[in-house]
Amino acid sequence: MTLTLLILAPLVGAVATWLAGRVRPSSARTVALVTALVTLGITVVAAVQPASGANAAGSSGFWLLRLDGLALPLVALASLLGVVSVLTSWGETRHPGAHFAMLLAVQSAVTLVFMADNLILFYAGWEAVLIPMFFLIGVWGHENRRHAAMKFFVYTFVGSALMLIGLLLVVFTTGEARISVLTATSIAPGIRTLVFWLLLAGFAVKVPIFPLHTWLPDAYVEAPTAGSILLAGALAKMGGYALLRLALPLAPEAARAAAPLLAALGIIGIVYGAFLALAQTDLKLIVAYSSIAHMGFVVLAVAIGTPMALTAAMLVMVAHGLTAPLLFLLEGQLHERTGTGALARLGGVLRPLPAWGTVFVFAWLASLGLPGLAGFPGELATFIEGFGAVGWWMAAVAVGVVVAGAYTLRAVRQVAHGPLRAEWSGLHDLTTVEAIAIAPLAVGIVALGVWPALVSDVVAPAASAIARILGVM
Repeated sequence: MTLTLLILAPLVGAVATWLAGRVRPSSARTVALVTALVTLGITVVAAVQPASGANAAGSSGFWLLRLDGLALPLVALASLLGVVSVLTSWGETRHPGAHFAMLLAVQSAVTLVFMADNLILFYAGWEAVLIPMFFLIGVWGHENRRHAAMKFFVYTFVGSALMLIGLLLVVFTTGEARISVLTATSIAPGIRTLVFWLLLAGFAVKVPIFPLHTWLPDAYVEAPTAGSILLAGALAKMGGYALLRLALPLAPEAARAAAPLLAALGIIGIVYGAFLALAQTDLKLIVAYSSIAHMGFVVLAVAIGTPMALTAAMLVMVAHGLTAPLLFLLEGQLHERTGTGALARLGGVLRPLPAWGTVFVFAWLASLGLPGLAGFPGELATFIEGFGAVGWWMAAVAVGVVVAGAYTLRAVRQVAHGPLRAEWSGLHDLTTVEAIAIAPLAVGIVALGVWPALVSDVVAPAASAIARILGVM
C-alpha cells in the first residue's frame, strides 16, 4: 500500500490542487506543498521499511510496483524535487491551480516509471510524463515555448513508439510482462538484439544521448524554472534508469556488442556538451548544455558495465539531479530580478546578492565536481573504470573536464564578480521561500559528496546483479 501511495498521493493532490485553484487561486500552492511534503514523508517511510528492497503492491495482475536499490535513489530524488518545484513556483499567478497540478502530475508519472514492475505499466508512466510536461512548457514557458513544447513532444513520442514495439515484442514472445521475472533467456537471441536497439532508441532520447539531444536546449531554456528543474532532475534520469532496468538485463549480448558504440557516444557527449556550454552567452543555456556533458558520464558508465561503473552511473544521475536543478533554480531567481540571463548584461551581483551569489558559486563548483561535493564521486569512479575499459580514449574525457572548468569559471566570473552595473545595485537578496527551496538541494549535494555510500550502498547489489548478467564479473 505504501508504494501505491507514492503514485496516488501526488496524483490525487494534483486534482485537489486544480480544484482549489478554481475556488481560490492563492490556496493552490498551499495544497500542492502539503501534497509534495506528504509524498516525501511516504518516501521516507517506504525507504526505511525492512521489506522495501523487494516490496511489491499486489502479487498478480497489472498493478505491480517494486522499490529496490535501483529505484529508491531516484524515487527519493523525484520526491525531493517535487517539494522544490512547488516552492520554486510559489509566486506563480498564471492559472496557479493548473500549474501546480501539472507539477504534481509529472512527479506521479515519473515515480511510476521508477517503480513499475510491469512492462505495460512502465510504458504508461513513461507516456504519462509527456502530457503535463508538454503543458508546463507550452503554457507557462518563455517566448518560444510552443516550438520547444512541440519539439519535446515529437522527439519523445517517436522514441516512445519505438520503445513500445520493443516492449510488445518481449511480452508477445515470452508471454510475461512482469519485469522482475523476465530474463534474457526468456527471449530468443535474434529477438533480443532487436529488442535492445528498439529500447535503446526510446531511452536514448530521454537521457539524451548524442545526437538525439537537440530537443533538450529548447525545452530546458523555454520551460518555466520549475519545469526545468523537473526536466533536468527527474525526466532525464528516466533514460539512464531504463537502460539499467531493462535494456541491459533483457539483452546482455546485444548490450556488450553495443558497448563500444555507447562508450564513444558517451565520450562525445561529454566533450561536445562541454564545448557547447563554453560557447553560450546565456546562463540557462550553459546549464542546459552542461547537462548533456554530465549525462555523457552516465552513458559511458553504462557502456563499461562493471559493478563499480554501474554504481557510478547512478551516483552521477543523483548528483546531476541535485546540482542541475539548483543551477536552474538560481538562474530563475536571478532572471526574476533582472529580466535577463545574458552574461553580457550581468556582473558583480555578488555584492547586492551576497547569499544568492555564495550559493551560485557553490552550485557551479558542485557541478564541476569539486571533491567533497556531489559531482565528484560518480564521475571519478567512471573515470577510473573507464581506463580499464577504453584505455587512453579517456584522455578525451579529461579534455571535457578541463573545458567544464573553463565554462564554470566563466559563468561565475561574469555573473558574480567584476564591475556591478548600476541597474543591479538595488537588487534584493534571497527571500525566505527562495532560501527554503535552495536548502534541501544544497544539503543533498554536500551529503552525497561527503558520504556517497548513501547511494552507492543502496545501488551496489543491483549493480552487481546487472554486471553478472552482462558477464563482466
